[in-house]
Amino acid sequence: MTRQSNVFLWVFVLLTSGCTSLLPTARQENPTPWQSYAAAESMFAKVIPNQTRTAGLKALQIDAAVTPNIALLNHADLLRRFASGSTLTADVIDAGLRACLALQTRCNALEIDQSHMDRKRVGNFWLDVFNFERKVDITGWRFNALFVLQDDLVVYKLWSGKPNIRAYEEEKNPLGPLQGFGDSLVRRNL
Repeated sequence: MTRQSNVFLWVFVLLTSGCTSLLPTARQENPTPWQSYAAAESMFAKVIPNQTRTAGLKALQIDAAVTPNIALLNHADLLRRFASGSTLTADVIDAGLRACLALQTRCNALEIDQSHMDRKRVGNFWLDVFNFERKVDITGWRFNALFVLQDDLVVYKLWSGKPNIRAYEEEKNPLGPLQGFGDSLVRRNL
């Protein structure tokens, strides 16, 4: 009798409590030293073209050998980005960048791609669990920066980003858990 009472109690608690707290959440993050968009933007502002050297970048934790998600770009990568197939004339491209690209192998770059995304399932717990309806609230941010170096001196910098990402996904399956049943039968027979 005690075991049945315990089972009944747990079922009662699940049915009457805020079931949305039982829905899964997910987080996608590129591990780097900048924990927010503002922190990444602040770091970017501290880099001064024609003054900041590689040691200064390392002090700001911009070091491809240590910090994850920093890409090393060679001069060919930079040419593809700034000049390849472009109708831009040379005078439109920054003078420091143009001079660096002319030096070919002495010109390279560091590219940072930092993002943080939170996915939180919201809505009716039972509809979600039985695959009738799934709602996901997505929030986050993304920051990208490019530092062009001639030898060990930053000669050009560029940034872009999305300081406030907000999205919402909703998926409805009228057949609930049976929705994908036909597809699985077809895949088994192939």
